[in-house]
Amino acid sequence: MTTASLLCERLGIAQPLLSAPMAGVAGGRLAAAVSRGGGLGLIGGGYADPQWLRAQFALAADATVGVGFINWRLDELPHVLDIALAARPRAVLLSFGDIAPYVDAVHDAGAILIAQVQSVRQARAACAAGADVIIAQGAEAGGHAGLRGTLALVPAVVDAVAPLPVVAAGGIGDARGIAAAFMLGACGVMLGTRFYGSREALATPAAQQALLTASGDETVRGAVFDRLRGWTWPAGYSLRTLANDMTARWPDQATGLSAELPAQRADFERALGQGDTRIAPVIVGEAADLIHDLPSAQDLVGRLMAEARELLASAPNVAG
Repeated sequence: MTTASLLCERLGIAQPLLSAPMAGVAGGRLAAAVSRGGGLGLIGGGYADPQWLRAQFALAADATVGVGFINWRLDELPHVLDIALAARPRAVLLSFGDIAPYVDAVHDAGAILIAQVQSVRQARAACAAGADVIIAQGAEAGGHAGLRGTLALVPAVVDAVAPLPVVAAGGIGDARGIAAAFMLGACGVMLGTRFYGSREALATPAAQQALLTASGDETVRGAVFDRLRGWTWPAGYSLRTLANDMTARWPDQATGLSAELPAQRADFERALGQGDTRIAPVIVGEAADLIHDLPSAQDLVGRLMAEARELLASAPNVAG
């Protein structure tokens, strides 16, 4: 796992593993646990709620963590980046937009700028803009993603931005996926769904139980939950969740939803408050099949990396 040392040195971590900054799920406790395990935990700054962000950084005060933002939302509330940088994060992850306006501020604060991309074109642009680390996110990921699959995207991005370190993400849920990512040329991995199923995640108990019995076959992509939450995402990105009653009724941006939006939104808000996964989303990816327990995220880091190293040590014998 020699390429991992480049990422570990750049981020100041012992294990080449990051936890995804899942909006509303990756809080300070989760990020701190991952960092204490030797990886880099990322607080999910998501839609840039300053009060929530301050509270989560306070919960992670005993660990060195990073933070992630949705670019187009940060463009609307750029002052929230200042709030995050004041907490002295190790790294700032930006995704779904142009990172260029934020590069200097992140670097001036002494943080590493991580750019998550969904295409080779985006990877080249992020590299040119000054990113320190690239995350190549495949469409298998939970939450919002692009169109390309992880298996083909990662090596293409590695080739396009070398020698910049590339982290693989999307559909990686166990040691086999981690080992495969290194074989594709990645320097590390970022896991979301696996950490959704951890004790420190902010997911509701009902959502975590749904994950434990789910299959990646049961995930769908669509815009219904973005409509219900009032977010207008850029074209080309849709949200992967477990299928439920809401996705079955509104499988796309059907015009009928607009007419019923006030009533549907009220039901949606109620379901969120009650943890009703028939209506509220369980935002996980195709790695759902691989999640069968709810361990501490701190323990999970070491366990996954030890298993991955064993697999990589046996790799020379696999083909012969």
